[in-house]
Amino acid sequence: MTTRKNKVRIGGASGFWGDTMVAAPQLIRAGKVDYLVMDYLAELTMSIMARQRATDPTTGYASDFVDVLLKQNLRNIKQHDIRIVTNAGGVNPLACRDAIDHLAAQLGIEIKVAIVVGDDILDRASTLNDVREMSSNQPLPQRLMSANAYLGATPIVAALAGGADIVITGRCVDSALVLGILMHEFAWSDTDYDLLASGSLAGHIVECGAQATGGLYTDWERVEDWAHIGFPVIECSADGSFVVEKPPHTGGLIAPAVVAEQMLYEIGDPQAYSLPDVTADFSQVRLTQMAADRVQVSPARGRPPSANYKVSATFADGYRATALMCLIGEHAARKGQRTADAILQRTREIFESLKLGDYSETRVDMLGAEASFGPHARAGATREVVMRVAVRHADKRALQIFLREVSPAATGMAPGTTGSFGARQSVQPVVRLFSFLLPKAQITPRVVMQAQEVPVAVSDVGGFDPVAIARPAWPDAPVSGAVRQVPLRQIAHGRSGDKGDTCNIGVIARDPAYYPALCAALTANKVGAYLAHLVNGKVERFALPGIHGMNFLLHEALGGGGMASLRVDPLGKAYAQILLDMPVEVQEGLLQSPMVKAGDQAI
Repeated sequence: MTTRKNKVRIGGASGFWGDTMVAAPQLIRAGKVDYLVMDYLAELTMSIMARQRATDPTTGYASDFVDVLLKQNLRNIKQHDIRIVTNAGGVNPLACRDAIDHLAAQLGIEIKVAIVVGDDILDRASTLNDVREMSSNQPLPQRLMSANAYLGATPIVAALAGGADIVITGRCVDSALVLGILMHEFAWSDTDYDLLASGSLAGHIVECGAQATGGLYTDWERVEDWAHIGFPVIECSADGSFVVEKPPHTGGLIAPAVVAEQMLYEIGDPQAYSLPDVTADFSQVRLTQMAADRVQVSPARGRPPSANYKVSATFADGYRATALMCLIGEHAARKGQRTADAILQRTREIFESLKLGDYSETRVDMLGAEASFGPHARAGATREVVMRVAVRHADKRALQIFLREVSPAATGMAPGTTGSFGARQSVQPVVRLFSFLLPKAQITPRVVMQAQEVPVAVSDVGGFDPVAIARPAWPDAPVSGAVRQVPLRQIAHGRSGDKGDTCNIGVIARDPAYYPALCAALTANKVGAYLAHLVNGKVERFALPGIHGMNFLLHEALGGGGMASLRVDPLGKAYAQILLDMPVEVQEGLLQSPMVKAGDQAI
């Protein structure tokens, strides 16, 4: 294997569609980067873009990438010789490319743009036979809003090899944006599985922007200057190791525990993280503080990928509406509950008279009364709440009636009702996710550059064998002795996220000495019991001894997830915060020993 460079510096300038406009200028000015990567896509985003394209064929991509980011920064990007790789193409990479070409012409800048296509299979989804949803085993819905395969890094490699300054993809794995760069720069082959796993980990660390530099960190009070938080830069080496840092004189924090939390964000089995290019194993990765705001990440391990692509489709399933109303005074939560019950009863009677049928689902929450904590909510007088009523119905007219009937509560129900917030909410379509597997042989990625369209050969051999995984042993339980009950957050960090209706919670010991006690206290059964008010399915636990951590998968935990869920937290963002309040027993001797300062040690 011939190495082209010894090190490559990549900045993560966007974690989602709508991320801050200050990230790219910061990284261009002070990040000393060779590349910028920008992630814009989620399942909900794809359905929104699909609706846009159906109305206007010139839309369906992340328009702010062109209209804001490139319009304001393209000249500096060109002057600094920085290349861009992004999935801003959404469901219409061609239109995104045309918009970039038009902008570049206006600015008088020569730019070479390549797009990756082939992920969109909506036009042939109806011809697929025997397709079943990965989790529920349900058949494919008849009418889809979008259907896109998660492509890998190989097409990006081809685009960069062709000299593209900007590579625009549609749906691809988020981490593939970085992996494609590293495969190109270091000439990694598609069978260098350990290197591919390490490159995917590097991409996973930066794909959510400031989450890698202190955003959402458990010890949030240690993170300085959120207003000027630095965005992540990874300095990658040809051996697969990399360093995480941020531009100097910016806010935020780079520490092992910060990076560890992001490593566990939205993953499943850490020894079988399935990607199109590799099956990655993060379980033995080590994180070491090299200097202030510089963390070294050791290489990951890899195995062959599967022979399938994951396809995420979305479909419409009725409508939803949400009403918010503030109530103040003694017994505010009780007043809010009675108000919600009255609104639902009244509207059900109206529906019956109009033969509209009942709600398909309702949910009432009193925000401020710790409803998310369920049986673990702390007792106390609640004198101020926001009543939240979320409903679903097959008929849009029914929810228009619901929203109209919320306002009368301000004059005909509880004292201390201050009214709703601003303008009346609107009825929204419910968008459900349908994920399935499709053989790679049935999809051909293509790179389009300068009016030439070239197919990209991707190996469809697969070869991943889950039986070959050797699971690490859990540590022995601590020696018996006097114990003390403390909240989990005293001995651990946590981060949670979503994949459809599944939530993951990553937990990392604050000190390696706590790891055996942590493993004894947090079994799958104990976590499942503590979160039983949120989780309807099974709970799985996986070990990550390299960082003295573990990952929990909570199935059927998000009320359908995304736009299909009526929950306050449909994406599981707060689940780690709830779990970190769980009481755990820890040996007195451990608690009395000097504790390494949280987050600053090698883990």
